[in-house]
Amino acid sequence: MMRISTRRSGVLAAAAVLAVAGCGGGGDGERERAPTPRAASSSAAPAATPLPEPNGELAKDAGGLAQDLERTHRAMMLAVDEWVRGDPSRTGPPDAVVHLALREQRIYRVLAKDGGLEKRTRELLPDGVAGPARDNVVAVRKLLKLAKPADDLGKFRTREPRPAGVLLKHFQDAGKRFGIDWQVLAAIMLVETKYGRIKSPSWAGAKGPMQFLPATWRQYGMGGDIDDPRDAVMGAANYLRASGAPDDYRRALHAYNPTPLYVDAVQRHARRMKSDPRAYYAYYNWQVFVVTTRGDVRITGPGARR
Repeated sequence: MMRISTRRSGVLAAAAVLAVAGCGGGGDGERERAPTPRAASSSAAPAATPLPEPNGELAKDAGGLAQDLERTHRAMMLAVDEWVRGDPSRTGPPDAVVHLALREQRIYRVLAKDGGLEKRTRELLPDGVAGPARDNVVAVRKLLKLAKPADDLGKFRTREPRPAGVLLKHFQDAGKRFGIDWQVLAAIMLVETKYGRIKSPSWAGAKGPMQFLPATWRQYGMGGDIDDPRDAVMGAANYLRASGAPDDYRRALHAYNPTPLYVDAVQRHARRMKSDPRAYYAYYNWQVFVVTTRGDVRITGPGARR
């Protein structure tokens, strides 16, 4: 499995980076599915725009990638607008959001692995797309630097995340209680477990959607359930507050995972959500990729390898 040598006092980096790189710790290969909320209509996608194939080929040149990214980003924002006009606490994401968010995530991963291609592509993007692209590509690139290839896919257990609106309320409630920006909490869960899609504990035993070591959980979890999303978010907010947030987020995030690569990645994702709250709903639909010696393998979402 992928391993990360950097440890943190209490919360472990293993699944943090692996969520973006694509995996969590061990397990028995079981794939569990939580009750899935009722899916919203896929009519949120523009009528004239067919949904991209989950594993469709991507352009290899900057011009093609820039055109694809701009088109995908704008279509996804329109689809998100349609979705959130309903009740994301009760309805699952429309097919349009799922497919477009995955397409955008795949493009970011390609650009994260080639700095020159990323620069040429970004120069062709309008400001409203270039800014998010820069933050997301850099965040993915930094987290990928902390990942090592894993080839035993059977160790990774995944499940469906709780509804986006339910998780958002957890982030907001915890943020209000402890004075922490909800976007920072949301960015941590994104990086750690893709909003709970990764069920497996990390290689060092970190557990739950916010990846706490049991010893640290006993200190900051306030008697809650380490695997319960609401309790886990509350514990993370408590930990960040005790570690210096909101006065010094970099210090607090460094306590959560003592590497500047992780700190910068979380802050970049949080910045995107602060700039445009719709980014949260796009991130919610990012899928789990496992980095292997044979390349990336996606294990969640449409068209994934099961």
